[in-house]
Amino acid sequence: MAPIPLQRDTVQRPGTTRAGHAHGPRLASRTSLPGIPLAPSAARRFVRAALAEWTGLGVPAAVGFSDRLADDAVTVTNELVTNAVVHAGTTVDLVLRLEEEGGDEPSAALVLEVTDHHPARPVSGDEPGADPGPAGVRPGELPDPAEYGRGLQLVATLADSWGITYRTGLKTVWARLPVDDWSAPPAPPDGEALRRGLRAAEILAPAARRTERDDTVWDSRGAPAFLAEASDLLAGQLDEDLVAAIAGQLLVPRLADWCAIWLETEGAGPAAEPRLARVWHSEETGTEPLRAALEREPLRLPAGVGPGPVSVPVPWPAHPAEEDREDTPAPPPHPGGRDRAALAFRITAAGRALGTVLVGREGVAQVPEAVASLIEDFVRRLGLAVGAARAYTRQATISRILQRGLLPSKVAEIPGVTSALVYEPSDDGVVGGDFYDIFPCPGDRWCFVLGDVQGSGPEAAVVTGLARPWLRLLSREGFGVGEVLDRLNRLLLDDAMEAAEAAALMVAAAGGQQLHDGTQSRFLSLLYGEVVPLPDGGVRCTVASAGHPLPLLLRPDGSVRPAADPQVLLGVVEDVAYESQIFDLAPGDTLLCVTDGVTERRSGPLMFDDGDGLARVLAGCAGLPAEATAERIRRAVHEFAEQPPDDDVALLVLHAD
Repeated sequence: MAPIPLQRDTVQRPGTTRAGHAHGPRLASRTSLPGIPLAPSAARRFVRAALAEWTGLGVPAAVGFSDRLADDAVTVTNELVTNAVVHAGTTVDLVLRLEEEGGDEPSAALVLEVTDHHPARPVSGDEPGADPGPAGVRPGELPDPAEYGRGLQLVATLADSWGITYRTGLKTVWARLPVDDWSAPPAPPDGEALRRGLRAAEILAPAARRTERDDTVWDSRGAPAFLAEASDLLAGQLDEDLVAAIAGQLLVPRLADWCAIWLETEGAGPAAEPRLARVWHSEETGTEPLRAALEREPLRLPAGVGPGPVSVPVPWPAHPAEEDREDTPAPPPHPGGRDRAALAFRITAAGRALGTVLVGREGVAQVPEAVASLIEDFVRRLGLAVGAARAYTRQATISRILQRGLLPSKVAEIPGVTSALVYEPSDDGVVGGDFYDIFPCPGDRWCFVLGDVQGSGPEAAVVTGLARPWLRLLSREGFGVGEVLDRLNRLLLDDAMEAAEAAALMVAAAGGQQLHDGTQSRFLSLLYGEVVPLPDGGVRCTVASAGHPLPLLLRPDGSVRPAADPQVLLGVVEDVAYESQIFDLAPGDTLLCVTDGVTERRSGPLMFDDGDGLARVLAGCAGLPAEATAERIRRAVHEFAEQPPDDDVALLVLHAD
């Protein structure tokens, strides 16, 4: 399986002095990897490249970089990244630090940190929902190998110490590997230390070796297997740059010595220059010279060129070792002489040109027909993947724009009350059905809203776009809480009737054939309330719930009770009169309002609010401010099940100061 590309940031921090120990510079190299099967191999290459870079920089501790240390670091990294990909499946952040400590007994260590972003389960084997503390697993404490495999046992064996740190939404597994005998006096430039450093660099970053390519493997079985693997890796990638990166490393070195991928800028017009999204070379040192040559003379295919291969002349870059010599007239010698061939393929999807793939081979006068045909099939799959990624990006962009327009840019501050909001749409690519608002009204009143439209996407956006401004208008006209819901219910029913009449006209125009346009009934659950500050402190609340999870009132003594009565959804029944409940929110009291994404959060057959689960969690928040209460509820919702929430999560906390 081909590796994935790496982006590495190296940071050097200045030394500090602490308790009589002089600390040298701390080098850190970090990268992020997608949660796909290619991540472990990319992580191994990253660690070797970082160690080689530090060796080349002449870092004092690098003299202790032995073959064994390199192998142990790569092995530990492989196990930790594999664990993160298998058990979390999210993007994996990898940090490699070199820590040097001076003093009477200088020491150095490599510290590896692997972080995933949705801890699927506590690695320590703790019960679900338990708080593992800052270090969920102490050094030497192993999880059950039947559940997690032997990977962490191997880490414990190789590392001097290791552990697991939990933070909100993150889990980091770290391991510390000591650097052996780095404090020996430095040798002269031609001494043993220099030879050890050069040996480490050679081991850690060996030069690429060219092997004779065997095109006979692309027979009746080899080509379909390659295309199947490529389809699996490209499918489901939602970022076009990641698609291009994976494509480049599938092509090189299997089918070509190097490749370049240009992508058209969407919506930029036919005259716009495509951008060079990815350049990949079988020799790492050849990538940048190739990129420079291609940027000087960008590839331009005629407009009428189809998806088939096109032989093109390409300015071949000089070999990196020779590029600085003015007398170098041509590229370096390679097996097969100076023959070379380049083919270009148009990337298309749904009849639209999305970019170009350019592949090059050295040592041959032309690319074999079977290989060219295989690359053409591969580029078709690449086009589908790029098209799907762009469609997702468009949808996600539209969703974000709609979400910004449908939700308030800021909520009002209520005198005497601290508020906290949590809003997490279940899908970044689809407009959520939950919405919220806090706004002032005439007469020293403040109103708050938490609503949930049935479904999601455009239909939910339509209802949200109607409901929120109607609520503001009706509230500011001076209607009471129950009257606001009465009028909003009638408005939704009228709008639903108009939508049904329009659908009937469309059916008639289609000759009586039923149209399935995805329209949904416009039902809305809503919690609506009004707050008025009291002269002696606290506020008076008037609330009404229409088919919505009931708000919960928390007293300072930890007691919890519902603060409203259940009533029917909005947009369902025409002849209904909504009623409101009035209560005082005294200083220290907390009102919690949630959507069903909280109460109906599932873990197998169980729901979060079974047995008054939400009330139990809220009772433990007595004495906490609004922000801390909201965060504790949010964390409890996420920890209730291994999988991320599949519904929008929204909650509003009002705490009387």
